[in-house]
Amino acid sequence: MEQHQEDVLTALNIDPASALPEDSSEECRPPNNAPSAHAESAPYCTLPEHVKVAVILTASFASIISPFSTSIYYPAVTALSKDLGVSVSLINLTISTYQIFQGIAPSVTAAFSETYGRRPAYMLCFVVYSGANLGLALQNEYAALLVLRCVQSSGSSGTQALGSAIVADMATRAERGKYTAYATIGSTLGPAMGPVIGGLLSHFLGWRAIFWFLLILCGVLALLMVAVFPETSRSIVGNGSVKPPKWNRSLYQAVRNDSAPEDVHTLQKRKRSINPFTALCLLGNKENFILAAYTGILYAGYAAVSSILASQLARRYGLNEVQSGLCYIPLGSGALTSRWTMSLWIDWNFKREAAKQGFSITKNKQQDISQFNIEVARLALSIYVILGCCCCIVAYGWVMEYQAPLAAVLVVLFFTGNILTSSMIPMATLLLDINAHSPASASAAVNLVRMLLSAGLIAVYTPLINAIGIGWTSTMTAGIYVAFAPCLWIVYRHGHHWRMEEEKKQKNDRENNSSKRES
Repeated sequence: MEQHQEDVLTALNIDPASALPEDSSEECRPPNNAPSAHAESAPYCTLPEHVKVAVILTASFASIISPFSTSIYYPAVTALSKDLGVSVSLINLTISTYQIFQGIAPSVTAAFSETYGRRPAYMLCFVVYSGANLGLALQNEYAALLVLRCVQSSGSSGTQALGSAIVADMATRAERGKYTAYATIGSTLGPAMGPVIGGLLSHFLGWRAIFWFLLILCGVLALLMVAVFPETSRSIVGNGSVKPPKWNRSLYQAVRNDSAPEDVHTLQKRKRSINPFTALCLLGNKENFILAAYTGILYAGYAAVSSILASQLARRYGLNEVQSGLCYIPLGSGALTSRWTMSLWIDWNFKREAAKQGFSITKNKQQDISQFNIEVARLALSIYVILGCCCCIVAYGWVMEYQAPLAAVLVVLFFTGNILTSSMIPMATLLLDINAHSPASASAAVNLVRMLLSAGLIAVYTPLINAIGIGWTSTMTAGIYVAFAPCLWIVYRHGHHWRMEEEKKQKNDRENNSSKRES
């Protein structure tokens, strides 16, 4: 791939050494988000609108395997406990370990994709995931279940970070909210559909059928990727006009005769080595850390509600596996609808705030945001949404505590899913905005924080409910949301100033390094 880029540059009388990076020493730095003059004038993405939507939807449905593998497992917890002869608490431990690896593994996948591309990273995920599902379907021991669930998580979790990176590869900041809606359909449908399908499979065919189903699903997704999915990494294809290496082309690209000119000026600097710690390095930036941490806190509450819902419904309302699985539909449906309400508002407010700050927006052009206070554009509504989220979490806990009519529980679940998911979208979008040169690693950083926090909360949620009741447990969760909300307000007020200081520091470092080389 690197030789391919150098050949193209040489043919155009461009010195490859000046266009390609010599080392990866700056991998851990927050990137300079200012595009070059030529890249700014060129179209950000050469693909037609309908192709961009199709590519992002394909990535979205590929990312379904991570949350789907989590939630499809919930209705089978009791059956697994009986068949393997262990307690429900030990089966719940496999959920916590799954979450831990779901947080760690994307850092490796993201770093791999930043160097070799998105398509090879997807293939790597599918191979690992398929092997784990085959083993899970055949195993008979708790130890094997625990280990293989960790391997399964490692294979599936990277797909979500890749989906976010593909949005950043193809969509400008001004339209990112709309495309984020498409990109997150899969990860939203997973928690909604998983318990329903898991309940049906476990009830009628046994828990092993769950893993056979996941293996088949992975095979279908892999075939789709091989057949039509294009490479999108901007370090390999630029704005889509540069052809990837032959080994990294889809079957459709391989048979298609495309003679369009290649705009190599839109190629981003490629990282020559895989650094799985890039995501951790990004968390060293205080704005990144606060956004990732608060997103993780919000997600932990969502994951905790999802993980205990089936067992609480069985305990308080006497529902079976299938009935409990169906009750996840309002939660997932609420989350799904938020992708349009909040995502559309994000794009609208970006344009409104840009006009207010005198910042011009050109369609399909990526502008320099160093002088634009994008933090205000993204986070203007977040505090109010979070307060609504707290109200829903508290309401959910107390309607369950007093065993209100099941219809009331389902209504509260819908609004909980909608508002809780809406509260996370602006922060996730802002992280992609300010880490434009490492979108996969930025997404992996968020994933690392939120999965570690959710694993911890899931581990203590059931004992906490047994000790103080689900009502007070939910109230405590909402209290945590409120207690840390001022951190988000700090980013809203000071994030732009921090970013300008960081970019000024990077500029000075580059000038000093340049002076040293000249001397």
